[in-house]
Amino acid sequence: MLTPRPLQQMAPVAKAVAASGVDGILFTEGGRTAYLSAAAAAVAAPSLALSTGVAVAFPRSPMVTAQTAWELQEATGGRFRLGLGTQVRTHVVRRYGVPFDPPGPRLRDYVLAVKACFAGFRGAPLDHRGDYYELTWLNRQWSPGPIDAPDPKVDVAAVNPWMLRMAGQVADGVHVHPIGEPGYLQRHVVPNVAQGAAEEGRDPADVAIIVPVNIIVGDTDEERAHDRELLRGMLSFYGSTPNYAFIWDEAGFEGTTERIRRHQKAGDAAAMAAEITDDHIDTFCTEATWGELAPRLVDKYQGVASRLVFYNALMSHPDRLERFGEVAREIRFLTA
Repeated sequence: MLTPRPLQQMAPVAKAVAASGVDGILFTEGGRTAYLSAAAAAVAAPSLALSTGVAVAFPRSPMVTAQTAWELQEATGGRFRLGLGTQVRTHVVRRYGVPFDPPGPRLRDYVLAVKACFAGFRGAPLDHRGDYYELTWLNRQWSPGPIDAPDPKVDVAAVNPWMLRMAGQVADGVHVHPIGEPGYLQRHVVPNVAQGAAEEGRDPADVAIIVPVNIIVGDTDEERAHDRELLRGMLSFYGSTPNYAFIWDEAGFEGTTERIRRHQKAGDAAAMAAEITDDHIDTFCTEATWGELAPRLVDKYQGVASRLVFYNALMSHPDRLERFGEVAREIRFLTA
């Protein structure tokens, strides 16, 4: 996982990732757009699998998103995945200035609209008439035309059961939240995605479960301490979101969100992080030596996750990229 950087920096980063043995890059979207960084990476290292994880859907029309994904799919030779999410109401309404409600049904319609655009690019009549998006006109002059690659896979970010079922109904994959520990995956993600797929006559195996893993790794406690404290702060940030409270509660940490939010309202980030105990870390993170990391991740996620994303690999020690590449190669060997 990588936060987009100035575009001049993306070529060397992409080449280093490709050389490391890691399969690809998943781009988050915050202050910088995921798509431009993905484009720079695709040109510099076209062998990489690239994904937005996730790009904010509603501020862009489905057609604009589909055109961008189409070009990235072409640039990567079919190795691009379009990951979409709703963001939260405040960002969408007050930062982007576009409608938000109702986010789940709106995103469902958006995914179907994007896929209708893909069909239109290959020559089918564009005729999407949904509850929130209507796209009915595309002539040859304004179509990018067919590409020599399959349509991009369209994945959605989902946390609650309704969104997970929706992902199973219409998406090609689901981006699990970084606090999606294995118990949550088994209780909510897998059964709800399977239910949604069954409702539409789809095979649940066709819906990828994309899981970001929070990694604490090193051969000494000093080396691991840096990751541990970084992730303690990250978990406290995510722990402040009311919609995620049920994940903490069901994992045995009832009241975590309420306690963190009290500190957040007081502006005390240190106290927020202090609410994340070592027991939280054990549940929501994977801690190991370098030699233990690959088998531990395989044991923890095999049979549940389709794809693993090293959430904090480049946040803490970017000089460890080659070592993460070794871990990725071992995971491929263990799961072959």
